[in-house]
Amino acid sequence: MAGRTSFLSRTGAGLALDSVLERAVHDAGAYAGGVWLLSPPDRKILRLVVTTGIPQTVSRPWERVSVAASVPVADATRERRLVWLAPDGALARHYPRAGLILPYSFAVVAAPITSGGTTWGALLLLWPGSHPPDLSEAEHTAVDEACDDLAAVCRRAAQRGGSTLIGPRPRILSARSSPPPGPAQALAAVDFAGRLPDGACSLDLDGRIAFISPRAAELVGKEPADLVGALPAEKLPWLSDPVFEDRYRSAVLSQQPMSFTALRPPDTWLTIHLHPDPSGISVVIAPAPSGEPEGAPQPQPTPGGKPPPVRPGTLYHLMHLAASLTEAVGVEDVVELIADQIVSAFDAEAVALLTLQESRLRIIGSHGFAPELLERFDAKRIAGLSPSSVVARTGTARFFATREELAEEYSEVAARTTKAAWAFLPLIASGRAVGVCVLAYDTPHPFPHEERAALTSLAGLIAQALDRGRLYDAKHHLAHGLQEGLLPQTLPEVGGLDVTGRYLPATYGMDIGGDFYDLIRLDDTTVAAVIGDVEGHNVTAAALMGQVRTAVHAYATAGASPDEVLTRTNRLLTDLAPDLSTSCLYVQVDLAAHRARLVTAGHPPPLLYAPDGHAETVPLPAGILLGIDCAATYETVDVPLPPGSLLMMYTDGLVECPGVDMDAAVREVGRRLAHSEDRSLDALADSVLRPGLCGPVRNDDIALLLLRASADPGRTPDPGRTPDRE
Repeated sequence: MAGRTSFLSRTGAGLALDSVLERAVHDAGAYAGGVWLLSPPDRKILRLVVTTGIPQTVSRPWERVSVAASVPVADATRERRLVWLAPDGALARHYPRAGLILPYSFAVVAAPITSGGTTWGALLLLWPGSHPPDLSEAEHTAVDEACDDLAAVCRRAAQRGGSTLIGPRPRILSARSSPPPGPAQALAAVDFAGRLPDGACSLDLDGRIAFISPRAAELVGKEPADLVGALPAEKLPWLSDPVFEDRYRSAVLSQQPMSFTALRPPDTWLTIHLHPDPSGISVVIAPAPSGEPEGAPQPQPTPGGKPPPVRPGTLYHLMHLAASLTEAVGVEDVVELIADQIVSAFDAEAVALLTLQESRLRIIGSHGFAPELLERFDAKRIAGLSPSSVVARTGTARFFATREELAEEYSEVAARTTKAAWAFLPLIASGRAVGVCVLAYDTPHPFPHEERAALTSLAGLIAQALDRGRLYDAKHHLAHGLQEGLLPQTLPEVGGLDVTGRYLPATYGMDIGGDFYDLIRLDDTTVAAVIGDVEGHNVTAAALMGQVRTAVHAYATAGASPDEVLTRTNRLLTDLAPDLSTSCLYVQVDLAAHRARLVTAGHPPPLLYAPDGHAETVPLPAGILLGIDCAATYETVDVPLPPGSLLMMYTDGLVECPGVDMDAAVREVGRRLAHSEDRSLDALADSVLRPGLCGPVRNDDIALLLLRASADPGRTPDPGRTPDRE
């Protein structure tokens, strides 16, 4: 390990990151890999930083991944666990969306890059489809060591106060498997390929022709100089069939030989064999042995007699975008997906998404357009004569291949933009217009028939996703408004006691939680604190939370003892038969006697910090959850609470983390609360809740209540404050 550490110290952060990835691929025997890092400041997006052995056409749609997404690198980051997918269909079983887009045989490992309590991102490695079903010990060790080194690089970069590890685009490292040849060796290789009876061709990792022999050029009907540097389908339209593209992608990802038969018009059948390695594909081209093979793809005729020029990779991008849209939750998710994916899928330079709001088209997201242009055309009436308004009103897509075409009908728009081609796509869901998607290009764009059809179909998917997103947002705001209304807006001021409360919702998911807390003044020197967690994450849970909080408040202010407060609340809940259970911790604090009486109904015990710095979890008899057994009783525990003591009450979302031992999480909380007497309660709460304990994503809601006793119960505390809630 010392050798690796000294290696890192001799290189810059970016170079070190690249070198660790290259060594990880080599040591693990993988053929490809990539590093995704969490993007500041909110750390909710994973950005692809560097890759090797992965074609850019494959990796491009995955350059930005939400931490909440159901993909291996997101799961590894969010849950801080290693994700292993054997080449036996595991990708399709566990990640149907990714399996639909990449239905090929290859093995995958995604491992979290972590150090201490901080998660930086994830490492991804790929193996051929011939890999055994299990990860070997040596491969596992290589992955672990690489993640340690990557974490060291990230930690050092963070200590320097910069985020330079994440560039505007991913770095692509060469995956050359052999050293560059000398001039004599290169000439001998060319002569060798020229003497073969079959054609020979070499494709780079992105599928471009790096070399083609004269015999191969003869078989495909072109001159070698016309083909080098081009994608085959760009120069040979009869290779534009999606089947051929699928065979190429399968060879690259599975690292297994593939072959197919294609018709070179008008009547020449060719057999094409693909032999991949991490640096590219060697292609052997030969005449098909006997005429037209059965089931071979046929080029489809079009008006004018020419095959349609389908751009390679378009189908792949469309499938990725369509699958991603099915998982988009709110409108913001849809907007981010469109801005990220549609530009790369159709080589557009700009995109804008407009939604119909009160008879006006309002821009809700854009990429690549000048701000002044957006301001000019935002909030246009649907009854107007702008191209967006006309398309929204008529439901018919409009395409303008040149600025001159646009100027013939909409001279004002053409005069205010430098873009040279436009597509205006109606967004129609359930038979009604919901908005318009606008694409723009810097150079003239012909919009062939197949691309127009694809864009029109895509617009329908976007419209449905937007419609779902708007409905979700409305329900989400309503539900959270209900929850916010049921939580205390302020905490009462109590002499001799400092208090702060926090509520943080989960960072992703469709529903809301039932976590709650409250502080109840009983008399001048006695106060009750309560915290609880209703089972479930929906409106029903939030409503029940309000009932529990109200019941506890009523029984407490009526003078019931702590055990009776929970006993009576439990009877009420079982009578209501809510089909949901509730955990609850109730604490009655006597500030004059400096003591506290605690009782729990299946809730995590609180942490108590004495003035001398000694910290412990208060041992409590585990009472049964509220709402299960109407005959349940609860036992009270009496503990001293001397001046300067700090009591921390919390819900399990704070310490229940995937892949993290709960006791270890509780100890981490204790570490963050060390020397609590030197800090305000607000600072302590910030320290406890800062990211890192359970990773960048909260899988559950968190409620937190901190109470600190002062020496004088008559002392006026700091002015009451509104509890913090995200």
